[in-house]
Amino acid sequence: MQTLAQLRSGGFKGAVSLKLSERLAHFPREIFELADTLEVLDLSQNELKELPADFGKLKKLKTLFCSDNLFPVFPEVLGDCPSLDIVGFKANRIETIEARSLNPNLRWLILTNNSITELPKEIGLCSRMQKLMLAGNELSELPEELGNCCNLSLLRISANQLKELPDWLLAMPKLSWLAFSGNRFSITADAAALPFIRWQELAIHHVLGEGASGIIFKGVKYGGGGNKEVAVKIFKGAVTSDGLPSDEMSTFIAAGIHPGLVQLIGQIAEHPEEKKGLVMELIPERFYNLGLPPTFDTCTRDVFKDSISLSVAQVVKIAATIASVAGQLHSRGIMHGDLYAHNTLIDDEGNTLLSDFGAAAFYDKTNATIAAALERIEVSAFGYMLDDLLSLCNEPGNTTLIKINALRDACLLPDVLSRPCFQYLNSELVILT
Repeated sequence: MQTLAQLRSGGFKGAVSLKLSERLAHFPREIFELADTLEVLDLSQNELKELPADFGKLKKLKTLFCSDNLFPVFPEVLGDCPSLDIVGFKANRIETIEARSLNPNLRWLILTNNSITELPKEIGLCSRMQKLMLAGNELSELPEELGNCCNLSLLRISANQLKELPDWLLAMPKLSWLAFSGNRFSITADAAALPFIRWQELAIHHVLGEGASGIIFKGVKYGGGGNKEVAVKIFKGAVTSDGLPSDEMSTFIAAGIHPGLVQLIGQIAEHPEEKKGLVMELIPERFYNLGLPPTFDTCTRDVFKDSISLSVAQVVKIAATIASVAGQLHSRGIMHGDLYAHNTLIDDEGNTLLSDFGAAAFYDKTNATIAAALERIEVSAFGYMLDDLLSLCNEPGNTTLIKINALRDACLLPDVLSRPCFQYLNSELVILT
């Protein structure tokens, strides 16, 4: 743990990265002594309300995190840092963003869970922007100039007050991962009835995993002719970077039964803290994550372990399963919003499960124009997944890969509506199996 005392004693001279979390009420000016080297600064979980006027002295600063502080205004001085690439001000009290604060060099901006009512049109000058996280604010509209951010690939606008999805947004050439649930235009859909399972019928064991929206436990369900090992997800109930946990739960239920989805058993009733939760089939231990989440460097693209290597048969089976699952979701008016290898579980035979509905949303299938565009935005995400699968294949030169290359290229066409639909993609991939 890095401390302010160590900083003041000169213990971090020449440091490239610094993290201070000590309920600081004022910016430590000793940080400027690292101006010649400092590239990453994390001041999250403090009580800061502003940054100093001369913050631009940090000429080499690339990454700044100030989440869980008390900033009422997005600091204008951020525009003075020429190298700033990634900025995170999640869970502050920000209501206002001035044009000058939007550094045009930004590639990744996190403003989740604030009280922002308006984005300045100057955000359109951020031509490098690839990832923009705005969930949990008070936005009623998006500036049309955002459409000039031609490199924007991932956009989170869930849990705002937006009245519509603008036409220009649905035509952005690289937009691939979009989350928009919990807005004024959002809809709900009738989900198939899912049985309630009383909390008293469950025994909760150890943690299997934890995400932004909840914690997954291994457990046992009693009754029904015998005891059954299950997975139990308890939702946290707070706004996440993707949206609202309640939307995740409802879209997962509405997704239905598919061999490429984790099977739901029931939803939890009578939780002692009145929390919501789902009971699912326990995923066999032979399954593992295909990819790892993006890094600061890759931004919107997954990374992979060096040990991962796939045959052509595995590539085809994985791709066909994901296309089939995505096709079923869109046939039900559901956008997954987070179609990624790191949300995909596989085994050594290529059996595949798509997980994590945290960014999922319902949309109006009767609006043919919007429905076609939303599906093909997700098709772009699938195209990047195909690109990842091709990079992992250990059989270069195989003729099947030529066909998959062509499908990938079609999925990534800059003209959104020129991309194929998932039904077509699945049919083409099934032929290759």
